[in-house]
Amino acid sequence: MLKFNIRGENIEVTDAIRNYVEKKVSKLERYFTNTPEATAHVNLKVYSDKTAKVEVTIPLPYLVLRAEETSPDMYASIDLIVDKLERQIRKYKTKINRKSREKTAKGLEFFVSETQGVTEDNGVDLDIVRTKRLSLKPMDSEEAVLQMDMLGHNFFIFEDAETNGTSIVYRRKDGKYGLIETD
Repeated sequence: MLKFNIRGENIEVTDAIRNYVEKKVSKLERYFTNTPEATAHVNLKVYSDKTAKVEVTIPLPYLVLRAEETSPDMYASIDLIVDKLERQIRKYKTKINRKSREKTAKGLEFFVSETQGVTEDNGVDLDIVRTKRLSLKPMDSEEAVLQMDMLGHNFFIFEDAETNGTSIVYRRKDGKYGLIETD
């Protein structure tokens, strides 16, 4: 059963909004054979131009589901988010079933902390505003590309299951993918 952590920025999270989010996002549980003990982190924002942004992140043992949507209607954004997450789950399950092998690994664990700015000798102020620490999950490059796409990132760091080395996949400007392998 999913637990919910719902936050609002510039909006009060009413019982109606909370119930709608829980009802819609809970529908994703049907895709899991063993219902995960996961927390759905939902962030609701309302901007001065009357648009609403909804972000949902669900960290699971084998992947991190994440989607965001901005529209004038918050309820419509929630519906669109659930559709995006369902597509991600179906794509992931299809890929795993196609490979027809089971993988065990640790899920990604992100620890975010604020840090102080760093100043180089040349006077350029390099502000590190966020630090992420992660446990690398052993996988092949295809699964890493899938994870990167599901997270909506331009690169993804992983442990290569064949070489046990750290590797990086990234999206090139031409839309194709690149792989950086370390020694």
